[in-house]
Amino acid sequence: MKAELQRTFSPKPGDIKRAWYVVDAADAPLGRLSSQVAQILRGKSKPTYAPHMDGGDYVIIVNAEKIYVSGNKETQKIYFRHSGYPGGLRAETFAKVRKERPERIIESAVRGMLPKNRLGRQMIKKLKVYAGPDHPHQAQSPEPKELTYRKAEA
Repeated sequence: MKAELQRTFSPKPGDIKRAWYVVDAADAPLGRLSSQVAQILRGKSKPTYAPHMDGGDYVIIVNAEKIYVSGNKETQKIYFRHSGYPGGLRAETFAKVRKERPERIIESAVRGMLPKNRLGRQMIKKLKVYAGPDHPHQAQSPEPKELTYRKAEA
């Protein structure tokens, strides 16, 4: 009796089924929320996961302006960006970014947890972040997704 060879399953683009999820970021710790969203975007919880393919789902994050950070990060955490010109470095505190463009906080945190290559750039496009409770993706009929995290004791 011959032993049958087991072949490693590698998903093809037609095998990938993408779902849409809505995550409420109100009072959610930034790092814990970001790491779980990054796993959904990569598709790590799916049985068809392959590290070389984008097999993840779409994630819509609402209430980004109500994200929670512990300690003194509100005043001491600094976001840097550079225009590309000499002397073009800009620095903004967490509080200023939250006031002016709160979506950038979550986008930056999740981007840092994805691969740093063309695959990561493809994955980040599936993340949609909105400051308030409304989003324009009702036509995709997204499912609410409860993420498991506990708020750190202050």
